[in-house]
Amino acid sequence: MKTLHKLNALLTRRDKRFLVVLVLFSIVISLVETIGISAIMPFVSVAGNFETIHSNPYYQSAYEWFGFQSDVRFVVAFGVLLIFFYLFRSFINLFYFYLLARFSKGRYHLIAYRLFESYVGMPYRHFIERNSAELTKAIVNEAQNLTQLLSALMFILSEVFIVILIYGMFLYINWKITLLLTVILLLNALFMTQTVSKLIKREGRKREEFQKRFYDVVSATLGNFKMIKLRGNEGKVLRRFAEASEGFARANIINETLTHFPRLFLEAIGFSLIAFIVVYLVYKNQTDIASAFGLLSMFVLGLYRLMPSVNRIMTGYNQILFYGRSLDIVHNDLFYEVEDLGDEPVVFEREIYLENLGFSYVEGQEILRDITLRIRKGEKVAFIGPSGSGKSTLVDLIIGLYRPQRGRILVDDTELTERNIKSWRRRIGYIPQQVYLFDGTVAQNVALEEEVDRQRIVEVLRQAKIWDFLEKHHRGLDTRVGDGGVKLSGGQKQRIAIARALYTDPEILVLDEATSALDTETEREIMEEIYRIGRDKTLMIIAHRLSTLEGCDALYRVEGGTVRKGSLPDKISTDYSRSLL
Repeated sequence: MKTLHKLNALLTRRDKRFLVVLVLFSIVISLVETIGISAIMPFVSVAGNFETIHSNPYYQSAYEWFGFQSDVRFVVAFGVLLIFFYLFRSFINLFYFYLLARFSKGRYHLIAYRLFESYVGMPYRHFIERNSAELTKAIVNEAQNLTQLLSALMFILSEVFIVILIYGMFLYINWKITLLLTVILLLNALFMTQTVSKLIKREGRKREEFQKRFYDVVSATLGNFKMIKLRGNEGKVLRRFAEASEGFARANIINETLTHFPRLFLEAIGFSLIAFIVVYLVYKNQTDIASAFGLLSMFVLGLYRLMPSVNRIMTGYNQILFYGRSLDIVHNDLFYEVEDLGDEPVVFEREIYLENLGFSYVEGQEILRDITLRIRKGEKVAFIGPSGSGKSTLVDLIIGLYRPQRGRILVDDTELTERNIKSWRRRIGYIPQQVYLFDGTVAQNVALEEEVDRQRIVEVLRQAKIWDFLEKHHRGLDTRVGDGGVKLSGGQKQRIAIARALYTDPEILVLDEATSALDTETEREIMEEIYRIGRDKTLMIIAHRLSTLEGCDALYRVEGGTVRKGSLPDKISTDYSRSLL
């Protein structure tokens, strides 16, 4: 019931309507399957004894209604009708399987999209607490596994109706044999659910655990490839990968093996039951079973069709158990808190004012408290302080990535709230310490999902002092940077990041320790360019080294949860930088 409740929460109204149509269609399929089985016994009886045509009132009525002149023609027509019926049966089953696949597999796109939408929409504070490899696994694998679970559930629903109708037909033909078959099948189902199904559920939990480790190892290795090569840690990495990969494979091997168990077991039971029916009929009649051949044919064909249905039900049930964790993961992540932000305009003409600001990641442990400061438009402001003091958190609050738990942030006279935060964020140009460039062209990396304006991109690349290099030594805007910008140096990547930040013509530029990983000469060149570019912009700089702050108007030291305004010396020395930081 818990599984059905979660699926109900995940499916849209359109999905549920589609599901109702499939259930109704499955009833039609069940009726067709039952007719296909029950039609064999009359045909065999008629073909084996023409007298049956005239002794049976239904056959005689059909014989007269269609005006048959001979028994042979009646039997031939009966057989031709069955042939067309079985062709129709195959076609309608194929169409039904298409609809099943369309429903179950087609949900992958919708589920994966909704997961991605949920992750993109989650608050930044929650995003940094999640593992990117885990999010990737959910979109790529867990969404796919959930479609397997849906497919299994649909097969169970369709096969249940077939089992019910065939079972009803068996009861009508011979209720004593049917009840005996029922007891035997129920005992076998109980045996499989208490043994095989429990093993499959256990392996399903292992599959999810090992697959998570698998993604973690791959993500960590590719992200730190250079360090691993330098340290010669390939052996350790390969061992960790082998453990995760082997565990994942082992869980799937056991599941795949156990999945075949119900079919093989039920086939053995089915053939044994047929032999039992023959023995029962011989013992009861104390003679051969020629007279009961039609009855036997019906039970043989019925079991031939019933056993695959029972097998599919058991297989589907086991798949639901094996992929149950996928449903849990997708359900939890789709109901993750998503930002609902407005786009009301924010006018920035005078100042940004922080009033009694307080913020904490953990309740009761404020990292910032009672922060009050004023940043005027066009001002160049620096934030310094020890690692972990809250510099980046303070700036993230100002630019709207975090929301303060106490106090407020005013832009001119407008408070930043969920109603206008989108508009405010678009005024920000952000240059991070760790620049991530994806495996695409320079133009694509600068535009970053914005509409590509090649003329504007060239303009910002010139401002960042990297266009001449790209044009002379590479393919200009069409230069491919490699995964993570591996084809560029640190300084070049930083200049691409500057161009990216400038592309939308922001009013505010934020440098989050953007030059801390660069050598002194490159850092000096880039900072000169930033001060030149940001001459008419508000500039906020987070830095460890005071040598980057010579062009700032004000300096704020963040330490112990408070902010203290300082002053820049006339000449910043290395000794001074070291003592202050």
